[in-house]
Amino acid sequence: MRLFIAIRLTDELQSVLAETMHLLKKAGVKGSYAPKQNLHLTLAFLGEVQDPEAVREVLGRIKYKPFRLSFSETGAFGDIVWAGIKGNQGLAAAVKDIRAALDAAGIGYDRKKFVPHITLIRKAAGKWQAVPAPKGDMMVKSISLMKSDVRDGKRVYTELFSI
Repeated sequence: MRLFIAIRLTDELQSVLAETMHLLKKAGVKGSYAPKQNLHLTLAFLGEVQDPEAVREVLGRIKYKPFRLSFSETGAFGDIVWAGIKGNQGLAAAVKDIRAALDAAGIGYDRKKFVPHITLIRKAAGKWQAVPAPKGDMMVKSISLMKSDVRDGKRVYTELFSI
């Protein structure tokens, strides 16, 4: 089972990002746009996991205080265009605690440096810089264990558990 730990966005923030993607399309930016319902902030990508219950147990032991999530900019990693998230102590502490708990339990995850972003377009081509960065924020009150499946050729994310 392909899993990741993420912050699910409010409907309002999903709509703000959907509008940004609409503006990118109008500006002629081509690529594979993320479906609105799939927009999220990944905190740890686990990949293929045989025992999701072990991950659920680890997450169940983590305590964190709600914190604010705010957009900061748009940017790119190669041909991936994303909406950036302002760094803050609450987010940094949650990520650090989650990753430390995964390490302690011997659960593997992608150890790339955490750069808070929400992927908008893969295989992007065009002048994405011409579109203003999205504006919006939300209070984070839950963190989710998500499952990633492919159905009818499309990526579908399902929440398995939240803390």
